[in-house]
Amino acid sequence: MKRGILKPPLDGAPRAGQTARMVDWITADGLTDYDAAVAFMEARVAAIHAGTADEAVWLVEHPPLYTAGTSARDGDLLDARFPVHVAGRGGQYTYHGPGQRIVYVMLDLNRRGRDVRAFVARLEAWIIAVLAEFGVTGVIREGRVGVWVPRPDKAPLPDGSIRDDKIAAIGVKLRRWVSFHGIAVNVEPDLSHYNGIVPCGISGHGITSLVDLGLPVGMADLDVALRRQFDATFG
Repeated sequence: MKRGILKPPLDGAPRAGQTARMVDWITADGLTDYDAAVAFMEARVAAIHAGTADEAVWLVEHPPLYTAGTSARDGDLLDARFPVHVAGRGGQYTYHGPGQRIVYVMLDLNRRGRDVRAFVARLEAWIIAVLAEFGVTGVIREGRVGVWVPRPDKAPLPDGSIRDDKIAAIGVKLRRWVSFHGIAVNVEPDLSHYNGIVPCGISGHGITSLVDLGLPVGMADLDVALRRQFDATFG
């Protein structure tokens, strides 16, 4: 079934019945327009900082596109087969598309601790805990952002080291110590779409997904694990 591209409402006000300092979980249906998503996050971050909206975790899917982070290199865009968006987040080129869960985190580090490295480490720990629910060992590697899956079943790199496949990308931005952008977890995207870029500027390693690893995991399954492990990781 073909899914339409949805534009989210820009209402950043707390929902009825919520109390202060709750985290609002929002799940978008269908495919969400990227520029509209950025506009939504901008409005919500401003409202969180002003104290008129709760923190939020927003779960979306995008139509196929590439985003260029603040460290993106021109040579890493190999084939602009999809629209390219300049993103204000950290990182380099990445792909978004159907079958990939985008997790936009709008959290107030003014009260969670003004430590960017610690915040990114908690995001990584969150995703590693989520993957563990499905029997997947996620790891982080020094000098490489995101969460990786070791692949000893694949041919090693020329230096003999184990090849890793990336399963989740992380790229965040802070404004007045409120975060936005976030995480992309591969559930069942078309992995050939990554061929148009050098993902995150890293060559030699690959890209994988939960379904590519042989796991019958759907988006709803991942969403349940994300919610459960968020509470365990962030409180």
